Amino acid sequence: MKTLSITLVFCLISLFSFAEVSQDQKTALVDLYNATNGDSWSQSWNLKKPVSTWHGLTIEDENVVGINLSFNGLEGTLPESISKLKHLKVLNLSFNKLSGELPSSLVRMINLEELKLFSNIFSGSIPSDIGKLSNLKSLELFNNDFSGEIPSSIGSLTHLENLILSSNQLKGTLPSSLSSLKSLKVLSVFDNQLLGKIPSSIGGLAELEELVLSNNAFYGELPNELAQLTNLKTLLLGDNQFKGNFAALKDKLPNIVDFDLDEVNRKGALATLDTDEEDDN
Repeated sequence: MKTLSITLVFCLISLFSFAEVSQDQKTALVDLYNATNGDSWSQSWNLKKPVSTWHGLTIEDENVVGINLSFNGLEGTLPESISKLKHLKVLNLSFNKLSGELPSSLVRMINLEELKLFSNIFSGSIPSDIGKLSNLKSLELFNNDFSGEIPSSIGSLTHLENLILSSNQLKGTLPSSLSSLKSLKVLSVFDNQLLGKIPSSIGGLAELEELVLSNNAFYGELPNELAQLTNLKTLLLGDNQFKGNFAALKDKLPNIVDFDLDEVNRKGALATLDTDEEDDN
């Protein structure tokens, strides 16, 4: 009887230790491996071993909740079956050579909190219904080749804290729906082909710490509402066609550390300061 009990306990421990994720999730992982030249990854997976031993995975309660394969030599496209990883919270595939359009099924991964695909060669449009990823806190797609407009559905990502879309081929204006992102701390879209004026509603993003709009085709007067962003530490506006009293704006932002203007506007701001100093004298 004692021997039977010991054997039963050993079996239970073994079962717990080698518990695997569901077949759907394992299939999705293998699809990702095959679609991105897994045999040539820097740290490859041994598909004959338990999923729990595979590099870059975080598993909780027999579900894959995190994938971090950054700097790992992935090359290829993302498979549609990636959406079968329905418990995934973090997907970090940055600094690889992934290409093609994002799979349409991506927006069904509603538990995602961090989507980091930066420094690849993805192309095509950002999914128009990306707003379905309602739990996203970080959307980082910079340094790719995305084109088209920033989808207005981004305004539905009300938990978003980091929106970094810099160094792509994005066109059009900043969507007015950005004003709904009350938790946003970082908004960076530099080095695109965006145009138009900064919407005054951006002044309602009270948590914003970084606003980076450099190297686009923005123009017009800076809205007075920018002065409401008292948590701003970084405001980069260079290589646009903005107008306004930049020195006065900077004075109203008590926490500002990095402040950059167009060269032409910087000279205008300095001229304004020189004039003020002469008046004081």
